[in-house]
Amino acid sequence: MTVVTITDDNFDEEVSSSQTPVLVDYWATWCGPCKMVSPLVEEVATEFEGKLKVGKLDVDTNQASAAKQNVMSIPTLIIFRDGEVVAQQVGALNKSQLTEFIETNI
Repeated sequence: MTVVTITDDNFDEEVSSSQTPVLVDYWATWCGPCKMVSPLVEEVATEFEGKLKVGKLDVDTNQASAAKQNVMSIPTLIIFRDGEVVAQQVGALNKSQLTEFIETNI
């Protein structure tokens, strides 16, 4: 499973209209903790294939979507179900924390 690139333009299509829960990783190229979380996000995309859609949203180039979710710090991970926020985690997580965050909320 590949990680979907989410933008202001495709947010509704990829997230709000998704039949499966969606994990969105809000990140930026200059963010050190984001670089630590990124490979873990890609791992869980494979592990939860079929149960969870995983996407990444660059907050610098997609400020409207980040602002809509009140993302103030990155990395921020948000799980959406039926277009609604069901869980949010701010800051870097290790693999077991990320897996637990997903399992608890999907």
